Formats: sequence, C-alpha cells, structure tokens
Amino acid sequence: MDEDEFDAFYAAAFPRLTGQLFAFTGDLGEAQDVVQEAFVRAWDRRHRLMADEAPEAWVRTVAMRLAVSRWRRAKRWLELVRHSPPPETTPGPGPDRTALVAALRQLPESQRMAVVLHHLCDLSVEQVASETGAPVGTVKARLSRGRAALARHLAVDEAEEPAWEGGGRVR
Repeated sequence: MDEDEFDAFYAAAFPRLTGQLFAFTGDLGEAQDVVQEAFVRAWDRRHRLMADEAPEAWVRTVAMRLAVSRWRRAKRWLELVRHSPPPETTPGPGPDRTALVAALRQLPESQRMAVVLHHLCDLSVEQVASETGAPVGTVKARLSRGRAALARHLAVDEAEEPAWEGGGRVR
C-alpha cells in the first residue's frame, strides 16, 4: 500500500472504526485516540497491509487491544486515587446510547468484544472468531450470554409497566 492508498484507506476507515471503538469503550475521545494510535502503527507496516487482505480488521484489532490495555492501566490508577473521581468535561450522549454503553460496560470483556464486533461492526461469527483468536463455538456462546445479559440490563423495570384492572400486566 503506497502513501496515497493509505491516505484513502485512513479517510474511509477512521470514522467507521472510531464509531466501533466508541461502542466498545463508551468514550469518544478514547476511541479516537486508540484508532489514531492503531493507524500510526499501521503506517509503519503499510507496505504489508494489503498482503493481510483485511487492513481494517488489523487496525480494529490493534485499536481494541490498545483500548483494553489503556482501560486496565486506568483501572489500576483509579484504584490508587479512588477518593476523587475525574470531572465530566463533555456533554453526555442521549439516554438510549447511555443505557446501551452502560449495559455493555457491565458485560465481561470477552462478551462485550464479541457483541460489539458482531452486532456493531457487522462481522460474522467466523470473522469475530478470527479477530479474537477464539473458536467459533466460544464466540457463539459469548454472543448468546452477552445478548442475554444485555437484555437483562436494558429491560424495562416491571414496576414501571401499567397494570390492567384485573392485576395483569400490559405487555
């Protein structure tokens, strides 16, 4: 891949990858940072990217690994300075996105990654297995468990549902 091809690849893939990583991290700034860092690493190997036949998948994998690494570092740091939470400096997303991101954050990392790759990045189960290094059956199990957990986290509280006069619930 020459410089012009890489520039075109960057222009086309950066917004898409940033959106995907935002869904994974829940933080737009963090998503932009890890995608940018992944592209810097891709630049260094741009001559070999076409041989991989999936340069966007390679960049996404690197960005997700960077996000996980940063998250682990941040978690350790927060444990040390737990007494003062960081200030919120940007306006938050809408309630639906907030609920989804909060629910995704409650999933174990392996389930969250499978759900984001499959449902938000539109990768097949086989592609998710390839990117994560997990067997197809494991990916299917993670997707099933992840969807079930998301359904529980995103379900409407039954106490908020209106009742019929006879005591039954409206569904």
